Amino acid sequence: MTTLTEPTSKATAAVSKVDSDAASRSQSGQRARQPQASNTNANANANANANALRLDESGLEKAKLNLDRGAVTPAYGAHRLDVIKLLNDALATELTCVLRYRRHHFTAVGLASPAVADEFLVHANEELGHADRIAKRIVQLGGEPDFNPAGLLGRSHAEYDDSRDLQAMIKANLVAERVAVEAYLQMIKLLTDIDPTTRRMLEDILADEEEHADELSDLLEK
Repeated sequence: MTTLTEPTSKATAAVSKVDSDAASRSQSGQRARQPQASNTNANANANANANALRLDESGLEKAKLNLDRGAVTPAYGAHRLDVIKLLNDALATELTCVLRYRRHHFTAVGLASPAVADEFLVHANEELGHADRIAKRIVQLGGEPDFNPAGLLGRSHAEYDDSRDLQAMIKANLVAERVAVEAYLQMIKLLTDIDPTTRRMLEDILADEEEHADELSDLLEK
């Protein structure tokens, strides 16, 4: 009988060698990929560090200088004078509204005039409060609030009115409030990323002006 032991042993040895070579190549591939993975992780860490939120140390040092500027620090940016101009125009608007409302309060006549005149006075006092807040913010920004009567109407977004008819008074004030609402909305958008403190103040004032407009609209419909 012919034995197959020797050929079988050789075949087994050949298969073992193939398996060994394949395992060796797999290990080599894994070792080759490891440095690439390490480089990827290193790059990711570097990018994360580059995008990390950090304060500007140079800005902090500059904030120690120019103490005469009060609350205005280097982070405020280059729009300080523009913001002061916007605020002075808003101040003129509020002062014009105070004068218009007070005139209407004292000159309103008719059966419905007492209640409407009282509403005019409430609005006048609230507009004066707005003017005070705006003036204070102008000073905080290193500016000067412009209370000069000369040119007041030229700086104001709203108009003065000397109507004698009660309905005409209500309409004139409603128009002025709507103009103020639009002006403050535009200012808030302009200051969103420039001056959050002024923006929040204007948002408070805007809420009052919108309430005034609603109240006047109700009066006009009666």
